[in-house]
Amino acid sequence: MLLSPGDKLGPYEMLALVGSGGMGEVWKARDTRLNRMVAIKRFNTEHARFEQEAHAVAALNHPNICQIYDIGPDYLVLEYIEGVPLSGPLETADAVRFALQIADALEVAHTRGILHRDLKPDNILVTQSGVKLLDFGLAKLKAEPDRDADKTMDGTVLGTPAYMSPEQAQGKPVDQRSEVFSFGTVLYEMLSGKRAFSGNSIFETLNSVVRCAPSPIQSPIASVVMRCMAKQASQRYQSMTEVKCALEQGSGIKPAEQTPSIAVLPFANLSADKDNEYFSDGLAEEILNALTGLPGLRVIARTSAFSFRGRENAIAEIGQKLQVTNVLHGSMRRAGSRIRVSAQLIEVSDESQVWSERYDREMADVFDIQDEIARAIVAQLKVKLDVKSDRPLVKRYTKNLEAHSLYLKGNFLWYRFTTEEVEKGRKYLEQAVALEPGHAPALFNLADTYIGAAHWGESPAIECWTKARTLFEQAKAADPEFSDAHAGLGTVRAMGSYQWEEGLRELDVALRMNPQSARPHFWRGVVLHCMGRVQEALADFCRAVELDPLFTLYRVYVAYERLWLGQLDSAAEHVRQTLEIDPNYPPALLTLGEAYSQMGRHEEGIALAERGARAAISPALMTTAFLAFAYVRAGRRSDAERFRATLEETRRTRYLPTGTLAFVAAALNDVESAFRYAEEAVAAYDPAFSYMIRTPHAQALESDPRFLDILRRMNLA
Repeated sequence: MLLSPGDKLGPYEMLALVGSGGMGEVWKARDTRLNRMVAIKRFNTEHARFEQEAHAVAALNHPNICQIYDIGPDYLVLEYIEGVPLSGPLETADAVRFALQIADALEVAHTRGILHRDLKPDNILVTQSGVKLLDFGLAKLKAEPDRDADKTMDGTVLGTPAYMSPEQAQGKPVDQRSEVFSFGTVLYEMLSGKRAFSGNSIFETLNSVVRCAPSPIQSPIASVVMRCMAKQASQRYQSMTEVKCALEQGSGIKPAEQTPSIAVLPFANLSADKDNEYFSDGLAEEILNALTGLPGLRVIARTSAFSFRGRENAIAEIGQKLQVTNVLHGSMRRAGSRIRVSAQLIEVSDESQVWSERYDREMADVFDIQDEIARAIVAQLKVKLDVKSDRPLVKRYTKNLEAHSLYLKGNFLWYRFTTEEVEKGRKYLEQAVALEPGHAPALFNLADTYIGAAHWGESPAIECWTKARTLFEQAKAADPEFSDAHAGLGTVRAMGSYQWEEGLRELDVALRMNPQSARPHFWRGVVLHCMGRVQEALADFCRAVELDPLFTLYRVYVAYERLWLGQLDSAAEHVRQTLEIDPNYPPALLTLGEAYSQMGRHEEGIALAERGARAAISPALMTTAFLAFAYVRAGRRSDAERFRATLEETRRTRYLPTGTLAFVAAALNDVESAFRYAEEAVAAYDPAFSYMIRTPHAQALESDPRFLDILRRMNLA
């Protein structure tokens, strides 16, 4: 029986299909008894290995292994995990950290006589607290008979070819040294962003595994990786314990205790004037920003933390969704020139109150209050300060309380993400800068409104880049240590003047200053994609999601990169997770439509893309081009033509960027129109065009000599 959302298996209510394949389906579901999210893995009736997986996983209890909760007649109930599949390239420190967690989990499994036998990046999820190993469906128990240990019912080799050991690829018996080999292929990919073994067919890939040496990599632990992948099992490390020791010695990195982490929730506004919410939000955000720059503390970005507005009691849910050890929440009451602030730091594991304080002060003391709260958190979480003890954690950019208030109002409205409120917010920010020209965050946020307008196709990009560049330069001059100003300036240099390398260097400066800031990772990902460095872009987008897990924009860009890499199932899953956060988010609807269209699910894809196009802020949002491609793939060319005509008619009455129109024409193979629009887009520094030209949607244009000329003019040749 096929399942649908709303169906029940025992006490489990199906919510959304996560994935499907030859072995069955995986659903996100709700346990109606305990009111918690679970993953239901339902197997095809002819597939009997699920009991083996149940026994394998039930025998393990490890923080880096997905836990089993229950078993039914043809399904498993597993821990539901919020995360993204492991991908590279990663910095050595991050790769080693994840590798040690994987190795530790496998070591525990091996001591219990369990081999995973399908270790690969897609079976390893990166969460806020580390990695989780999934899918022990091919696991081998020592007690299992050997007659079919490495074969399926039809005699084919079990596992994924690119990550098999040579003996597994040849159908020979396997032991924990085979897992060491697979571990080596995963670590190789973490460090390089490329598979160690590949081919144009399964046969070629298996032949490469058995006979070929992987290309060398530059890494302090390269020798460890290569020894893991020795062709002869006797020449590898003989156990995961040996692998762990080699990693620790080779990298100099020791496994550490869990990094303290925190979500700063918006403070409740208890003032008589309910319009003071902008001030209570700003109070919490400035504490959050002060903590973000501290090494040794992971701080969830505003967008995700503030999504729990008014839900201070949902500590367990916050901890699960954001993967944090602590939560800060509080309240603010403002009356005349006085302010009362209460704050509580909560330990997520047992929901105990670690620290609390109440402050009754004059409004002029608001910065001191914020600094005292930040320092109390630092003390409680034992975070080592990398600043002078007498230097405030919360920067004071103005003594003018009116300028500060205007800045907070502008920031509050900017985060509403609607055209009308962003425009109102821009006016407040302009007034704040007029009163305090050296207010770096106000200058930055004002510039960010123009970045948003260019990104969403609301205003001519070239005008937006020019205004943003000036403001970012002013913000950088006002505070050279303000990392986001460097990130913004790097983005404008890359996207707004095609100075890609210069822009990337500025973004790298920003991330050296503050690697815990999500926004520079996102912008760096966009720039890297435009430069054709898709794997690196994906790594930055994934990092942005780790730091701001509920921000839909970052999540959908992870899906974009998965699409371009041909990982359709993974892309669709990322979009489905995004739609759980916001079911009507236009880029997500359009992207899921594109994924389904590429899968051949044409009508489903078109229906989703049409919904997204109708809801888009701009009719020429970058992803609306997906609808034209979906129509053409489905053989509905006349609908694609009508869609293009609608865009061109709209362009007569309002501004529309031409980059998207170029790709709508490309979908119809109208090369002349595509290049005509492309010429305009290049001259206008249209970000949609800069991004889309590095996708398979440009294929119809690539054989034309004009395409290379366009790349040269964009400094991308």
